[in-house]
Amino acid sequence: MDSIYNNVIKEILDEKVWLLMGEGIIKIFLVLLLSRIIIRIGKTILNKFFKARLRSPIRVSERREATLIKLLENIITYVINFIALIMILDIFGIEVMPLLAGAGVLGLAIGFGAQSLVKDIITGFFVIFEDHFSVGDYIKINTFEGEVLEIGLRTTKIKSSSGELHFIPNGSIIQVTNYSILNSMAVVDVTIPNDGSVELAEKVLIDLLSSMEGKYEALIKAPEFLGIETVGPDEIVLRVTAETKPMYHVEISRMLRKEISAALDLSGITSTYKGSES
Repeated sequence: MDSIYNNVIKEILDEKVWLLMGEGIIKIFLVLLLSRIIIRIGKTILNKFFKARLRSPIRVSERREATLIKLLENIITYVINFIALIMILDIFGIEVMPLLAGAGVLGLAIGFGAQSLVKDIITGFFVIFEDHFSVGDYIKINTFEGEVLEIGLRTTKIKSSSGELHFIPNGSIIQVTNYSILNSMAVVDVTIPNDGSVELAEKVLIDLLSSMEGKYEALIKAPEFLGIETVGPDEIVLRVTAETKPMYHVEISRMLRKEISAALDLSGITSTYKGSES
């Protein structure tokens, strides 16, 4: 026992052991430092490349470019960190090649039990390259609705209007509604009394709507007066529509109600409103 104890003490006090440990720690530190630097440089080059594409006459949409940047940054991070891990294992004297070979066999076995993970990754690639939606879009996935914050290899993050952050596995995306690609439509129903003032109300609305062209940046063109929607014994409903930029229908509906109310009040017509947006 004493001889074993003495040998252990000698090894601990051995200068070569401490030198080897110090050398290993320095190497690990340098590997980690270099990996962080390479990741940062890679992301910088990637962002500069896409900024240059923005000035090019031929490019994909900015929405899609933002999504591709996020995806490629993730790939750079994963690849460099994996290489750094292999180098650190080599520093510790662990044979890397047998581990990689074993990992391949193990990965094949795990793959049969990780079909959902594979499905998530494949679906994520199709979502990005077929441009179903991009970062910044307002979408509805299954029962979740909100703004897309990030599209990863496995999950998509969307933030709802009330602040909740939803993590949705890409493989579970069955149905997507994207509200940010096509123009929206604001629909405002104006209810006036059935007292013979309908012709005056129509004239007021037509004059008002024709003067609104170019007044609001979100308006694609001047709002349209569609005419009488319904007629009741005490009231008549008039419908106004406006084509807007994506996701601006709520804002324009409010502006329309405000301006229509003021114009009808000046004409002595009492009005109420029903509104819908699409």
